[in-house]
Amino acid sequence: MNFSSLDILSFIGFFAFVVGLSVWKSRRARDHTENSADFFLAGRGLAWPLIGISIVAANISTEQMVGMAGQAAGKVGLAVSAWQLTGSVGIVIIAMTLLPRFLRAGIYTMPEFLEYRYNAAARTLMAVLTILIYTLVVLPAVLYSGGVTLHTLTGLDLTLAVWIIGLIGAVYSTFGGLKAIAWADLVQGLALLAGGLLVFGLGLKAVGGWGAFTAHNADKLHMVLPAANPDLPWTGIVSGMWIVILYYCGLNQFIVQRNLAARTLRDGQLGMVFAGALWLLVPFAIVMPGLIARQLYPDQLAERSDAAFPTLIAQLIQPGVRGIICAAIAGAVTSTLASLVNSASTIATMDVYRRWLKPDASQTRLVWLGRTLTVACMLVGCVIAPAIADPKFEGVFQFIQVFQGYIWPGIVAVFLFWHAG
Repeated sequence: MNFSSLDILSFIGFFAFVVGLSVWKSRRARDHTENSADFFLAGRGLAWPLIGISIVAANISTEQMVGMAGQAAGKVGLAVSAWQLTGSVGIVIIAMTLLPRFLRAGIYTMPEFLEYRYNAAARTLMAVLTILIYTLVVLPAVLYSGGVTLHTLTGLDLTLAVWIIGLIGAVYSTFGGLKAIAWADLVQGLALLAGGLLVFGLGLKAVGGWGAFTAHNADKLHMVLPAANPDLPWTGIVSGMWIVILYYCGLNQFIVQRNLAARTLRDGQLGMVFAGALWLLVPFAIVMPGLIARQLYPDQLAERSDAAFPTLIAQLIQPGVRGIICAAIAGAVTSTLASLVNSASTIATMDVYRRWLKPDASQTRLVWLGRTLTVACMLVGCVIAPAIADPKFEGVFQFIQVFQGYIWPGIVAVFLFWHAG
């Protein structure tokens, strides 16, 4: 796909607005960069709409648009929506149970909380595991999915596309801290959902309407799959998936950091409920477009179903609007990257460096160390990301679920035993 001059102008204009808004809204934080709470937790002053939309923007990026749409276009169909729909329930439960305890403790990170219940060794073990899983699994997956999108839309080499996105993300994530990220998320998250719904509407029109869509995809529109299904059996949804949801929504620094930055408990809880409500749009904005892409362009997706969503954008969206949607997707990538590396650097700085190496480190040193670690994590992610194209990983969404699955059960068990105690 070649960008028109209108696409380029709308792309640049969208990013100029987002960057300008985040710079303006985070100016106070930039005036107090010596304070680690400003950089890592937005001065603990986020309101509930920002928290809710920022959670959605951090969660629904290209690894969701590429990965979930790809799985829908591939083997799983609409049932892949169970991840977000179950999460909508789980995040509300967590908001009412775990969040009050976390906010009362005044913690920076989830590993820090384990020291209060167990000991310093438990804190350090979770910190190291989290840093590794973010840097070696989640960050490369986001970079890869963003690279696939850029490659499909522009024809750039996949590895080059990954490094371009990584460099943009590194610059973005070292500026302004969590407050700048949250305000950028406000625009990019809403634009991403609106763009997904627009693609869904245009896709329905292209296939001949809702009736033609459901008739062609009747075998793919089941939310509950048989117990013998190798990809997403219903037994996994009612059992193992809840382990994932408890970890992802309630114990995952990448998501919970926004809740820890809430100005009040009410803001934190309302923000999580709001995020859960927005997740209900995912089947329409992301998953069903994957099915539509398979229906319209089966030959193009025969070898790589992860290209489903970008293919729809390339084929169906008009110039100008296409530039805005591409900017929203690119912005979502950089926003998610910023959130990931901000969380990884927060844990490395507060749970490893300050806890064990330099307890009396100044606020300025902590912030600058966080920025340095941000760049280091991004470089590692860029090196690993192109390898995810290997068919043995079965798509980016599967790559994330498989590797993170090694640590989810243990972490959930540790926190549940704490909660029961």
